[in-house]
Amino acid sequence: MALVPFWFILITILWTGFFILEGFDLGVGMLHGAVGRDEAGRRAVINTIGPLWDGNEVWLITAGAAMFAAFPGWYATLFSGMYLAVVLLLCGLILRGVSFEYRGKDPDKRWRGTWSWALGVGSLIVPLVIGIALGDLLHGLPIDSSHEYTGTFWGLFQPYAIMTGVMLVALCLLHGATFITMKTTDEVRSRAWRTARTVAPATGLLVLAWVGWTHVEAHEGAFLNLIELIACLAVVAAVWEAWGEHQGWAFSATTVTIASCIVTFFVDLYPRVMVSSTNPAYSLTVHNSASPTYTLQVMTVIAVVLLPIVLAYQAWTYYVFRRRVSAQQFRPAAPAPAPASPSPPPSPSPPAPRSPAAQETSTVPTTAARPAPASPVPAGPRTGRHRRWRR
Repeated sequence: MALVPFWFILITILWTGFFILEGFDLGVGMLHGAVGRDEAGRRAVINTIGPLWDGNEVWLITAGAAMFAAFPGWYATLFSGMYLAVVLLLCGLILRGVSFEYRGKDPDKRWRGTWSWALGVGSLIVPLVIGIALGDLLHGLPIDSSHEYTGTFWGLFQPYAIMTGVMLVALCLLHGATFITMKTTDEVRSRAWRTARTVAPATGLLVLAWVGWTHVEAHEGAFLNLIELIACLAVVAAVWEAWGEHQGWAFSATTVTIASCIVTFFVDLYPRVMVSSTNPAYSLTVHNSASPTYTLQVMTVIAVVLLPIVLAYQAWTYYVFRRRVSAQQFRPAAPAPAPASPSPPPSPSPPAPRSPAAQETSTVPTTAARPAPASPVPAGPRTGRHRRWRR
C-alpha cells in the first residue's frame, strides 16, 4: 500500500518541523535567565519568541494526531506504555504556556522570578522526555505478542534513550543561542553569542557520539549512511560557525543538524515503529499498525489541502515578526530634567558721564519741526443712519 510509507514520511516531516521550530523556542526558554541578566534583558529574550512559540507547538499536536489517525496501533502501544512520561511531557508544556502568560501580570521580582524558573524547567523537560521516548522506540521496549507494553516507568530510562534526550537538550540550547543572536542587539546579543560558543563543543561531541551509537543500534553495517554523514558534517559546521562571526550561517547549521538527526532516527527505525526487546517478531511495523486504506485516503486529501495553508500562514507570521528586539525597549524611560530657575533681569547700566565739551554744545535745545494741525471738519447734521450706528 503506497499510502503507508507516505504517511510515515509525513510524520517524519512533522516531527522534524517541530524540532526545528520549537527547538529554538525551547533553547530560548532555557537560556533566557542566563542571557538576559536584568529584567529588561529577560523580557527582550522572551519577546523574540513571544509571537511564535504557540504556533510552533502546533507541529507537535499535528504529529501526534497523524500518528493516531494513520497508525493507531503504534499510537496505542506508545501512549499506554509511556503514560507517565506523557503526563510529565504535558506538565512541561503547561509550565511553558502558563509562564508565558502569567509572568508579566505582576511587576514583583519574586513573581517574575518564579515564572522564569518555571519557563526554564518546562523548556528542559520537553526535549528531554521526547528524546528519551524516541530513543526507546529504536533501542527496544518489552512488548508482548499482543503489542502490549509489559515494562515499568523506570524501564524507559535506558542508556541510549537518556543519551538521545541529553543530545536533544544540547542541540536545543545551541539552536536557541544562535537564534537569540539573530533576534537581539547590544549586550544581550553578545552574551548569547558567548553562550553559543560555550555550548557548541559539547553539543558537537554529543551529536557525533549519538550518530555513531544510533548506527550501531540500527545494525546497518560499518559505514554511515548519507543522512548520518550529513548530521556529522552539519554539527561540525555549527561548531565552526559558532566560533566565527556569521550568526546566520551558525543558525542554518544548527537547523540542518537538528533536521538530519531526526531524519536519521526515523530512517534507521523504518519499517519498524516500535522495536520489541522481548522478541523481534513482536515489533510494531508500519504495516501491522496502519489504518485501513480508506482512512489513509481521506487523511491524504485533508493533508494535501490544509498543510500548504498552515505553512503559508506560519511563513507569513515569521515575516511579520522578523525584526530584532532590543533590551532598551523594556527599560523605563529616564525622568525628564527639571526646568531651570529663571534668571533675574539684568540691571540697567548707568549712563556714561558726559565730557564738558559735549555739555556745552548741547545747551541749546533743538526742536523738531512739527506738522501743522489739520483744520477741523465742521460737524454736519446728525442723520438717522449715524444715530443707529452709535447705538
